[in-house]
Amino acid sequence: MSRPPLHALQGFVAAARAGNLSRAAESMHLTVSALSHQIRALEERVGHPLFVRAARGVALTDDGRALFERVAPHLDEIEEALRPFRVRRDDMLTLTVMPSFASSWLLPRLPRFLAAQPQLQINLQSTISLVDFERDARVDAGLRYGRGQWPGLVAVHLFDDWVIPTASPALIARLGRPTLATLGQFPLLGAPGGRWSAWFERFGGAAPARYVASFDDSETLHRAAVEGLGIALGRLSLTRPLVEAGLLESLFPQRLKAEFAHYLVYPPRSERHAGLAALRGWLLDEAAAYQAATDDTGAGGTDRATFGVPGPPAPARATRRKPAR
Repeated sequence: MSRPPLHALQGFVAAARAGNLSRAAESMHLTVSALSHQIRALEERVGHPLFVRAARGVALTDDGRALFERVAPHLDEIEEALRPFRVRRDDMLTLTVMPSFASSWLLPRLPRFLAAQPQLQINLQSTISLVDFERDARVDAGLRYGRGQWPGLVAVHLFDDWVIPTASPALIARLGRPTLATLGQFPLLGAPGGRWSAWFERFGGAAPARYVASFDDSETLHRAAVEGLGIALGRLSLTRPLVEAGLLESLFPQRLKAEFAHYLVYPPRSERHAGLAALRGWLLDEAAAYQAATDDTGAGGTDRATFGVPGPPAPARATRRKPAR
């Protein structure tokens, strides 16, 4: 009997770990149909079904679990043995980033970086899934939103974020502009607790008895606000382009500091990547300029530079923070 193809076993292990053929195929840069074909060929080879359809993907059968437990450790050992010999190209950089942050903050600035680094090719993976840098050695770095604590990764602080209430011009024309005291009487997008509770606790007013709608991702939340469904309490980094485009209006000069911040993260193996070193320096400069333009200039957290609220000018400040592990 000939040996089973290694790529079929790799696809099987990837699907078993992901529990989802689409995510596994994406991690291997395959189509779902190609991965399905590999798994079917492997099932024909061993003479047993390896997966069954589950509610949200696939699950291993008893035979599949037995095969996985025997094969996966050996594939991991092979990957670990080859890691020191993998050629890293300094002219190619693979970066993972959340879709909302990519479209609102990174992509409008990225042409400046590529113009300064014409020899560098950027592979941008726009996904909500967190990459496991140990298992996917093809990814060099990522942009993440969190507390800056990712074990085993270098975390470079870029900038803090803020949350502000915004509404569409159509909603303001229809219902008027709220005050801090009357905000809770307007249709609000979100859910009880969380950011809205912190907002009302910080700036006063009464929370509504019910919220119009809640969403599990920022892009849908802001889209609902643009369509006039209600008032959104969104992150400044995502809201600012919509305000500048006239699709949303900032309702108050006050803003609330977000619980998390933005970071460039990467595994220690990427430390010597020349392309990443260039990106890191550029990101720190861009982040410092952005932070200075939206810096907190008063007790109320006014954002004069972005939304033109009258007041004393904000001091220009552009500092770099040391990487935090």
